[in-house]
Amino acid sequence: MLKIPTPAQQHLEMVTLEMLVPQDHLLRKIDATVDFEFIREQVAHLYCADNGRPALDPVVMFKLLFVGYLFGVRSERQLMREVQVNVAYRWFAGFRLTDKVPDASTFSQHRRRRFTDPTVYQGIFDAIVRQAIGHGLVGGRVLYTDSTHLKANANKKKFDTVQVEQTPSAYLAALDAAVDADRQAHGKKRFDRDKDDPPPARDSKVNRTDPDSGYLMREGKPEGFFYLDHRTVDARHAIITDTHVTAGNVHDSQPYLDRLDRQRQAFGLATEAVGLDAGYFTPRVCQGLEERGVRGVMGYRTPPHRPGYFYKRHYHYDPETDAYVCPQGQRLGYRTTNREGYRQYHSDPSICRDCPVRRQCTRSVNATKVVTRHVWEDAKEAVDARRHTAWGKRVYARRKETVERSFADAKQLHGHRYARMRGWLRVTEQCLLAAAAQNIKKMALLLARLCGLLRAPSRLASPPQPRQAAITIGAIAFHCRHHAFTGA
Repeated sequence: MLKIPTPAQQHLEMVTLEMLVPQDHLLRKIDATVDFEFIREQVAHLYCADNGRPALDPVVMFKLLFVGYLFGVRSERQLMREVQVNVAYRWFAGFRLTDKVPDASTFSQHRRRRFTDPTVYQGIFDAIVRQAIGHGLVGGRVLYTDSTHLKANANKKKFDTVQVEQTPSAYLAALDAAVDADRQAHGKKRFDRDKDDPPPARDSKVNRTDPDSGYLMREGKPEGFFYLDHRTVDARHAIITDTHVTAGNVHDSQPYLDRLDRQRQAFGLATEAVGLDAGYFTPRVCQGLEERGVRGVMGYRTPPHRPGYFYKRHYHYDPETDAYVCPQGQRLGYRTTNREGYRQYHSDPSICRDCPVRRQCTRSVNATKVVTRHVWEDAKEAVDARRHTAWGKRVYARRKETVERSFADAKQLHGHRYARMRGWLRVTEQCLLAAAAQNIKKMALLLARLCGLLRAPSRLASPPQPRQAAITIGAIAFHCRHHAFTGA
């Protein structure tokens, strides 16, 4: 029988928000897992204690920001509309059914004007990571790092080409010291760098809308103005331990070592190995990892090669005599070490002129073959050798399951394809909040799954998987005594 429903919008019903939010909702699991009260104390210095109008509670504000990143709501105006009608969002933020949600303009201006220091967002992200460490979800022994591009909120056709001066870095100082030591070991004079000309300026495209973005131009990547999010995740459960934003024209290897040191110091991680793609396979990164006692495993990228010539691997290096041996058995002796840090090994032109394979080796006018070797080449060879071991293959195979999966989730579910705002400061805010939201979600789901296993002993008939066993007893005790799970 077809029955016409009677309107019931005006009926008085006795309900509570607790009744309306499903027990298995993600926000319930997050509320039971993550303690957000640290935010109020962390940003207290940005508020006046005894003057002015009552401000929006910072805990509520950041909870709402996390809701936007968790559920892919890019617009703060749309976020306020969603909070207005979504009882789960209201429950999570602490609003009652009849409470008025903040105005979108008030919410946006509060965030823009008060929280202008990136250390605020960095501190919140770090506190979330420390909670994950406390739950036993971060091991820290193996870390994976990669970068992804975010399209800048700017028109790629509106730019100016300017001359940018190159400033020396700490890396160049370390390289100069290594070059001087190598030259002295070979009986050469040190370079007199006081008379060196400053590095030449280079042309750079600067966007008029967002000058902090950089012009990305890489093989296989889109061309235009982008930012790069350099992200590091832990091998145990892919918890994000660091995220760092640079312009799109910055090489991946430049900020890597400094960010690795920051993670180890900030969280006390005993990192033993790292997994990186081929873009990080540079002398600087390899030497830095060897000096820190961290075993690096990196991908392989085919070096540039001219057709018809021998590959560099056809020239074998003899460390005892410090010389290269060509495919015909001639020894190429050491000649000098240049300012870029490369040793030069020269052949004997009198032998090369009559060599039957000279056209495959060199076509120089003076019939001299020159092979170069970086002063940190030993570190590169040690890193490359690990790639061929069974252990190295296992470590590198997990890179696609950890950091690449983390980026895929960020782009597909959390609006990480585009920069929501303009300027390095605001894009840093976006990346830190997106990474923190992903950590919060992963923590909640992992620990809720663990408590589900504890409530259903029949599921443990088979031995637990290694990832489940990695969760500490402290995490189990914490959630067993939490009412949100034990009372379900």
